[in-house]
Parts: sequence; C-alpha cells; structure tokens
Amino acid sequence: MPAYLLLLIAILSRLLPHAGAWNFTAVGGALLFFGARRSWREMAIPVAALMGSDYLLTTYTYHYPFQWQAYLITWGWYAMAILLGRILLHARTSTVRVASGALLGPTSFFLVSNFAVWQGGWGYTHDLNGLFSCYVAALPFYRNDLLSTALVCGVAFGVPMFVHRWNEAQKQALIAGK
Repeated sequence: MPAYLLLLIAILSRLLPHAGAWNFTAVGGALLFFGARRSWREMAIPVAALMGSDYLLTTYTYHYPFQWQAYLITWGWYAMAILLGRILLHARTSTVRVASGALLGPTSFFLVSNFAVWQGGWGYTHDLNGLFSCYVAALPFYRNDLLSTALVCGVAFGVPMFVHRWNEAQKQALIAGK
C-alpha cells in the first residue's frame, strides 16, 4: 500500500501547478521505492500511470500535440528506475544502498534524457560544445531531481526503519522493566 500511495504522490507532484516546476517531484524516489517493495507482476503499473501523466501534461498543461515517440527514452527510464530499486533495494535496504539509488536514479535520467535532447536536435549544435551546453542548461533540473529523490527516498525508506527501531527499543525497554 505505501508504494501505491507514494506513486500517487509522485503523479500529483507532476500534475499540480508549480509542484513539478524545476523538476522537484517525487517520481524518482517513488519508482525506486516501488521497485524495492512490490512484486514483479506489478512493475508495469507505475510506468503506465506515469505514461498517462506524461500525456496529460503534454496535451492539457503545455498544449502540445502528443508524440509518443518523444517519450520512449523517458518511459524506458521509468522501467529502469523500478528495476534499479528492485536490484539495489529489494533484498537488503541500507543507508548506503538508499543513498546509491538516490544518486544513480537522477544521474542516469540526467545523462540519458539530456543526451536524447541533444541528439534530437532541440536547439543544440551536434558537436561536443552543443552536448556540453545541453548538459549545463539542465544542471538546475538535475540538482532539484537529486534533492527531491533524496528527500523522497529518505522518507520512504527511513520512516519505516525508524519506526521498526523505535518499536524494538520499546520492546527492550519493556523486557528490561519487568
């Protein structure tokens, strides 16, 4: 249930006015958490839900015609982020693993999506200067994606760990008090 709630928060963080500004959304953390906590059978659900939110944003918020081919890299990354959560965080969750996921997720999206923007001819010259300019222009988005993913992962993985440790401490206190 928490993975689905976090997925809903991720979608809302993209759709609500100004919530998705500068790429400060719950998407990366939600996908990592979903991969870590849900079964393989459910992995298509967040990808499909985010595909739907891409459609809504493109057509109703930005008023552009929807061209599904333009989203293949993004949709592939959604699946990759879930897979990263599954591989890195499913069997064993630790602070180092969560921090690694919070770094690898946004970094991979930054590298892949901006390479696609540069390659697709979205206003950048097709040389190293154009590629460099494309990545530099995306740094504010990358920074906020890193921050938002770290925040969401910290809460999603940290709160249950804190509650578990607190409960264990309470049990030990009861045992010691008897």
